[in-house]
Amino acid sequence: MNRKKNYPLNPDLDCNICPRLKIFRDENKQKYPSFFNGPVPVWGDKRAKLIIIGLAPGLKGANRTGRPFTGDYAGDLLFQTLAKANMTKGEYKAKIDDGLELIDVMIVNAVRCVPPQNKPNGAEINNCRPFLLSALRKFQQATTFLALGLVAHNSFLSAIGAKKSAYKFAHGARHILENGYTLFNSYHCSRYNTNTNRLSEKMFEEVVFAAAKQARA
Repeated sequence: MNRKKNYPLNPDLDCNICPRLKIFRDENKQKYPSFFNGPVPVWGDKRAKLIIIGLAPGLKGANRTGRPFTGDYAGDLLFQTLAKANMTKGEYKAKIDDGLELIDVMIVNAVRCVPPQNKPNGAEINNCRPFLLSALRKFQQATTFLALGLVAHNSFLSAIGAKKSAYKFAHGARHILENGYTLFNSYHCSRYNTNTNRLSEKMFEEVVFAAAKQARA
């Protein structure tokens, strides 16, 4: 990653840095012309104290609505949990114009475009990391982070130049980093993880509540 180049906070709507993702986006524009079908921008409170890092937009979730985690089960669970942590204002109705606001929290995906089978490859993760770094630079007041899944965890560590070997991903882990950041880990709040009992609502709530408490301390 070129740390000297200044990347924008969000990619261009017709970003072509990742050929495979560009092709997939164009295919979806034909199949689902009413969908957003573009790199999904960061969303949340510009004064955020907590930044949540997801994997990538879901095909019929954020790729449809244009807002992170909005429109699929992962978003249902995430926003329900954030509401319990008093980090939302308004009612979540799974659409971009529902009026929901986030309080003290910002959401950004490690990969901004929907990938085939929800699986970005290594090159695509690397290509999108400068936009994650740009978000970290813009919202410097945030020093607490919550990575949803291993990809988000590793991409965040790479973005800040931390050694992945020193901070192993584990659900519920709390990592104190050398630069004053605190990183929490959770399994991704996808239906796959909840349906297989890898992640329960209680498990997810415990991590989110811990991250929210740390951020607001």
